[in-house]
Amino acid sequence: MQFLKKTKTNIKFQITTFGIWNFKLWNFNIMDLLKPNFGLLIWTFLAFLVVLFILGKYAWPAITKGLKQREQGIADSLATAERVRAEMTQLKNENEELLAKAREERGQLLKEARETKERIISEAKEQAKVEANKIITEAQAAINTQKMAAVTDVKNQIGKLVIEVSEKILQRELQNKEAQEAHIKGLVDDVKLN
Repeated sequence: MQFLKKTKTNIKFQITTFGIWNFKLWNFNIMDLLKPNFGLLIWTFLAFLVVLFILGKYAWPAITKGLKQREQGIADSLATAERVRAEMTQLKNENEELLAKAREERGQLLKEARETKERIISEAKEQAKVEANKIITEAQAAINTQKMAAVTDVKNQIGKLVIEVSEKILQRELQNKEAQEAHIKGLVDDVKLN
């Protein structure tokens, strides 16, 4: 059964009784290639050997070299990635250590700052107490000095008043000379006894 025929290009399509397409090109049946022919097998084998020789001589070394270079590149990349990962792990550990050290130093600085603050406050309180005691002592000394000066001044004034009053009294009582001499003699005797 013939399905389609093209005569201009010399290609013919046919369907055989079993439903298989049969291609013909320039009066050569392509289906004949599937039938084993000894001559065709030898030429095919020789063509395969020539192609294999050419590929083995020129293509396989370049392909093998490229594959080895690629394998080496991949191995280098993996080694570099592993090294970088190890370095990153080390850097991470170092960063954690630095952070822990920084936290510890910060804690130490805060503790020292608190201690310094408490010491400064304590010293300021002590100094304030010392200054207050000093001011109080100086004030008491000034008060005592002023009190003594006032007492001395009062005594001096009282002494002056007593002397003035005594002079006036003595001047009245001792208006004559004999009475003055007797009184002076009595005072001299009292001074000698004391």
